[in-house]
Amino acid sequence: MAFLVSLFCGFVPMFLYAAFVYWVDRYEKEPMALLGAAFFWGVVIAAGGAFIVNTMFGVGIYIFTNSEAAADFGTTSIVAPFVEEILKGMAVGIVFLMFRKEFDSILDGIIYGGIVGLGFAATENTLYIFRNGYLENGWGGLVVLVFIRVFVVGWMHAFFTAFTGIGFAVARLNRSVLIKIGAPFVGLGVAIFLHAFHNTFGSLIGGLSGLAIGSLLDWFGWALMFGFVIWLITYERGIVKRQLLEEVTSGLISQAQYQKAMSPWTLTTTSLSGRSTSRFYHLCGELAHKKEQYRKLGDEGGNAVRIEMLRRELAVLAPQAR
Repeated sequence: MAFLVSLFCGFVPMFLYAAFVYWVDRYEKEPMALLGAAFFWGVVIAAGGAFIVNTMFGVGIYIFTNSEAAADFGTTSIVAPFVEEILKGMAVGIVFLMFRKEFDSILDGIIYGGIVGLGFAATENTLYIFRNGYLENGWGGLVVLVFIRVFVVGWMHAFFTAFTGIGFAVARLNRSVLIKIGAPFVGLGVAIFLHAFHNTFGSLIGGLSGLAIGSLLDWFGWALMFGFVIWLITYERGIVKRQLLEEVTSGLISQAQYQKAMSPWTLTTTSLSGRSTSRFYHLCGELAHKKEQYRKLGDEGGNAVRIEMLRRELAVLAPQAR
């Protein structure tokens, strides 16, 4: 029973957080199947792989030093940040390499990184809630760990890996070979540093003081990231406004559809208006982003062909879209 409760409390809140991350993508939604695969990678491959590798290194450090404290510190502060962020970042890298057409903006990088991180957190939270909560301190310990893992530090893995996503997105949106090569490593480096700082700060201070001060720093970082996301949404609205104006002039979309496409609420409200209408406004956002990529990067990856395909589909759907 306790394990099932731990499983529920580990996964259900992360599903809800992931739904919020999906909702935040206001103008050009990522494919649900791809986001689901990213979440699954975090749950199984990243979390499972990290558990094995971290355990192996922890045992190795203990054998070498004969010190449980050294093994705990070395694993938590040095090994885990590298291993976990690399394994989570691999999922973002796969999307970047294999599904480049879906990687259109900085916000996309944050979303893919965040979703992988939430999948990882679901598995890790389940383990901590059951092992460190219930097995060590019974039901009271389980409740305390649920509060800490879900509410106090619930966004930490999504926050860390979002920087890896930003690195890949910067590489995606630049012509410079140096930036294309270096940006993902810089993003991963920031993710590892923040992860290591979080783990080390808490372990050095310890107790409730360490948890309280560390949590304040975490929430400050999350607030900055949320502010950045709000700015990115506003920036993407500018892309839609600028790039779809030509489509109004050409008669592809109406003035009313243009105004609706610029609303950050449209992709939410049109989900209730029928598949054609929802698809139409999704394509409006995608067309705007592809045109922006074409303006900045030229015809890399067949942007011109994709733009014409989107226009043809929009022409079919426009009469049906409300």
